[in-house]
Amino acid sequence: MNLTVQEKTEKYYMPSFSRTDLVLERGEGCYVYDQSGEAYLDVLAGIAVNALGYAHPVVIKAITEQSQKLMHTSNLFYSKIQADLVEKLANVTGFDKVFLCNSGAEANEGAIKLARKYGHQLSPQKYKIITAVHSFHGRTLTTLTATGQTKYQQGFEPLPAGFAYVEFGDISALEQLIDSEVCAVMLEVIQGEGGVNVATQEYLKKVQELCARHQALLIFDEVQTGVCRTGEWFAYQGVGVKPDIMTLAKALGAGFPIGAFVADDKIANAFKAGDHGSTFGGNQLACAVALAVLNYMQVEQMPQQVREKGQYLQEALTNLQSKYPAYIKDVRGKGLLIGLQLNLDGKLFVKKCLQKHLIINNTADNVIRIAPPLIISKAEIDKLVQIINEVLQEMIKEA
Repeated sequence: MNLTVQEKTEKYYMPSFSRTDLVLERGEGCYVYDQSGEAYLDVLAGIAVNALGYAHPVVIKAITEQSQKLMHTSNLFYSKIQADLVEKLANVTGFDKVFLCNSGAEANEGAIKLARKYGHQLSPQKYKIITAVHSFHGRTLTTLTATGQTKYQQGFEPLPAGFAYVEFGDISALEQLIDSEVCAVMLEVIQGEGGVNVATQEYLKKVQELCARHQALLIFDEVQTGVCRTGEWFAYQGVGVKPDIMTLAKALGAGFPIGAFVADDKIANAFKAGDHGSTFGGNQLACAVALAVLNYMQVEQMPQQVREKGQYLQEALTNLQSKYPAYIKDVRGKGLLIGLQLNLDGKLFVKKCLQKHLIINNTADNVIRIAPPLIISKAEIDKLVQIINEVLQEMIKEA
């Protein structure tokens, strides 16, 4: 008896994911298609990954051409495409040095190691890292410890030592906790998984001042907010607070796995040969894709495009909030990372959107996260808002 895709996956794949009962076959632009050819408007984009949508010619060309030359040689050798990418990343991020890896979790793991190494140079006791409640930094043992959500940590104890947590946006709590043993404070400029919670400029500036006072590094996790998602190349640029270390991934490869963390020379030089590494990190194929993506975004002035589209989307959603004030509690975010906080069941909302061929996501229970491909058109934004409106009307009638 032949198994369905779903049955085969459930039989052989470790039980780690709660999957939607939908088998996707291909994608084009902002749409994905299931086995029967039905189209779905995807405004989750692989969780803010597919910045250029699906089957973008720039990505396909980069993969095709580079795969016919070299895909991987290890970092025991030099590579022109890697050198070109780290030069480009240094330019767009505003930092001196780059380390290339394969994912956001790896980027955060590396940033934590760099902060610890730098802290140890100041004092052997300088090792603690403070993160925020409701943060999300990854699934490795260290990054899930850095993640300020106990639901991800349960069952994996004992957790690595040296982490503490404060409420996001509460500068007084941080002032009470930070001391001479803290080597870094690690924050997201916008908490994506935590509910699209936006840090204020005032808060981030005060955090930076506190870090400087205590000789602690400021790390920004821009895995989700980086590479034009918020209407700037990086969210830190929009608030005018430059961290000491920054991590990025997701949109960098527009669907191809790659991550990075960056720092200026003073911090980066804490690493010596052998202190950190990655077998696959910085392979030629990933570098070729990331370089093509960054070049395309630069030519197309993607930050400006995202600002305009983000404003258009936020205004439309704010109009819906005015229409349904009892059911839409808040509209927040920047650029094309938007949270729609509902006074309704978030999971049911997502399910009803899928029935109308809209792929969307809920996080923090009742916050609808909208993170579409950055190439989304205004017509597609109109369609997105229309479906949200229809689902709201249905759920209000059923309430």
